[in-house]
Amino acid sequence: MELKDIKSVYFIGAGGIGMSAIARFFIRRGLVVAGYDKTPSDLTHQLEKEGMLIHYEENLDEIPHACRDPKSCLVVYTPAIPAEHQELQYFRQNGFEVQKRAQVLGMLTRSHKGLCFAGTHGKTTTSTMCAHIMHQSHVDCNAFLGGISKNYGTNYILSDKSDYVVIEADEFDRSFHWLRPWMSVITATDPDHLDIYGTKEAYLESFRHYTELIQPGGALIIHTGLEVKPNVQEGVKTYTYSRNEGDFHAENIKIENGEISFDFISPIESIKGIELGQPIPINIDNGIAAMAMAQLNGCTAEEIKYGMKTYHGVDRRFDFKIKNNRHVFLSDYGHHPKEIEQSAKSLRELFKGRKITAIFQPHLYTRTRDFYKDFAKALSHFDEVILTEIYPAREAPIPGVTSQLIYDNLDPKVEKSMIRKDEVLNLVKSRDFDVLVVLGAGNLDNYVPQMTKLIEAKEK
Repeated sequence: MELKDIKSVYFIGAGGIGMSAIARFFIRRGLVVAGYDKTPSDLTHQLEKEGMLIHYEENLDEIPHACRDPKSCLVVYTPAIPAEHQELQYFRQNGFEVQKRAQVLGMLTRSHKGLCFAGTHGKTTTSTMCAHIMHQSHVDCNAFLGGISKNYGTNYILSDKSDYVVIEADEFDRSFHWLRPWMSVITATDPDHLDIYGTKEAYLESFRHYTELIQPGGALIIHTGLEVKPNVQEGVKTYTYSRNEGDFHAENIKIENGEISFDFISPIESIKGIELGQPIPINIDNGIAAMAMAQLNGCTAEEIKYGMKTYHGVDRRFDFKIKNNRHVFLSDYGHHPKEIEQSAKSLRELFKGRKITAIFQPHLYTRTRDFYKDFAKALSHFDEVILTEIYPAREAPIPGVTSQLIYDNLDPKVEKSMIRKDEVLNLVKSRDFDVLVVLGAGNLDNYVPQMTKLIEAKEK
């Protein structure tokens, strides 16, 4: 189904953050947008206010008449919906085109110029940064992001005039193979999701195949340190980038008084005096990739400088809640060993001489099983490590796989302890931390607002 043929869109599982962004895209285009979700929420109520028709029980009679023509109605579902769901079965049995979210994003890259950001880590920040640069420039863009942008308070940006769409290209379940990028950044290829891929080689092969999907006339911007060997089509330009080397890189880096500035070196046009609005050392790398993509697609030097200076970050990505001489407290989504290592090194550069404590909630039994030694090595860059139990997400427990595996392999010089997640608030209340970071992709972040209040109370 082509975008021009769609007159209505029906969502099964409408209230997820990724699904809601796509729903809003179609609402803005003036289509009939309807759907089902199991539970009402602030997000579903807001979608209803914007014009979406949503119901909350499995009922074929609730499907609007406008969504009953297989030739003009696209059906989008989330894999969390069981296969026996009545409405999903109805659409499948009656010849409708039924797609996952990743397939819909792939459709958008065939009808728009897709600027796609792939990589084991860094893709959410880098794509959000690029989307902000472009949206506030004369070029503008649409964007479907993997986190909530602090500049916009949402995970999507919609434009009535721009042909560009910024997309986070997710390698989980090979979702990014549905995309047809105009241009792409690859930030990192450290093996992950081995429950899906099985081996490091298969993981790298998946990225290599992804590079084949970039459209002729477009470009690939790849970090200099990656093992993956691109296999781009004829007519696709390949550029390299990193903090210190590559076609795009930084010079004259200054990190002082909590601020970061540098010169952006580019084969197109170098830009002096870039200032990071979210001054974190890893954002030098992220910023170079974001600026390279924006520059290749027509953003001016002044627009790039302004975009970088006014970028405020992403929720749960190096997300500072308190930052002063007595206490520093932040939340970070880091849940892969390389991400945790980067977090630790960035905090060391920013807060030299201060004691840095990490509370880490491991995410997934399989990831812990596959990388517990790497997690221990990465966490050993902190002064103190506090481990909670594993957040299972979609998995059943694996015998013998617990946080103890990481604990036992931490460097002996690191202060360490293990507690239950429900003991974290009492710990924060009873201790006075210098620099404290909550790490992980699980639900420990739900405690962050309360932790912030407990730490703030110590300052009174």
